[in-house]
Amino acid sequence: MSDTNTGSETQKFEFFKYDPSLAANAVFVALFGIIAVGHTFLLVRNRTWYFIPFVLGCLFEAVGYIGRIIAAGETPNWTLTPYIIQSLLILLGPALYAASIYMILGRLIRMLEAEAYSVIRVNWLTKIFVLGDVLSFLAQGAGGGILAKASTAKDQDMGNNVVLAGLGIQVVFFGLFIITTILFHVRIAAKPTPKSYSVTVPWRQFLWALYVTSSLIMIRSLFRMVEYALGWDSVLLEKEVYLLVLDGMLMVIVSAAFLWYHPSRILVGYKQVGIRSAVDLEGYTMTSYGDGGQTSPSPSPLPSGNLKAYDSHHSRGEEPGRGNSLMLGQGKHHRQTPSDDVSSYTPLRR
Repeated sequence: MSDTNTGSETQKFEFFKYDPSLAANAVFVALFGIIAVGHTFLLVRNRTWYFIPFVLGCLFEAVGYIGRIIAAGETPNWTLTPYIIQSLLILLGPALYAASIYMILGRLIRMLEAEAYSVIRVNWLTKIFVLGDVLSFLAQGAGGGILAKASTAKDQDMGNNVVLAGLGIQVVFFGLFIITTILFHVRIAAKPTPKSYSVTVPWRQFLWALYVTSSLIMIRSLFRMVEYALGWDSVLLEKEVYLLVLDGMLMVIVSAAFLWYHPSRILVGYKQVGIRSAVDLEGYTMTSYGDGGQTSPSPSPLPSGNLKAYDSHHSRGEEPGRGNSLMLGQGKHHRQTPSDDVSSYTPLRR
């Protein structure tokens, strides 16, 4: 609670219209904390550095709910610092989620060699959406800062309007992102690329994960927009359950979803696809087959990331035959011929 002097009157502003629940907020601290540890482990192990903003978002959420726990212990004499912590960090966490989510689609499109199916040039795709996310983050942060220091009704209105602008930017860009993802999905479903057949990662499941998580963040952002638009007298500020369900629980689901469908599974598949393509283009294969489907001796295993292991065959005058080689990852019933084009190859369907 804070006192504000307006002329000769002293007006009291309460930070909360309810008593924050210590138990409920502790549950969210535990959930976000555990998920943040899991994401940090996967981030370091798989070096998915583009997911750093997502991990920071989880930490923002966890620390934000710690602020609510502190506030619960201060009831009813709330102080400013815990209020600022919970208000700003819970507000800004999803914007950090969005930054990493935007980067997944571009990598998925490149992995499937489906750049032609993107309505936005892939080189600009991530940059455009991340730029919008940065603008949203800055606006929400500025608005939250104004609200934290607001001493008059005018200051509160200004802070609300700035936060609303930031949330509006987030909603617009997330809407465009969802539309871009849907159009890409429809196009590649109608005319799959060769790579979409050969990759082994569950990329279709990742698309659905993007739909679900993006929709949940959209719902959360719309809730917060309505909350700030209605102002301090909003019914949404009278009960804690609205924040815990329509913000906290939705963000827990988003965080856990990407812990299960972590993008490192795409990154690993992307690297494997690159290695297979490089091997085929150099004329080397892991296994050679002779006439009549009889297996001939296989060359020594290819050291990870080093195609020069096959140079010894050339020094002995042995030339791996492309006409009898099995294309990697393309199905055991296809025998490559000189007319096969790796870049446009479509495997046989069973």
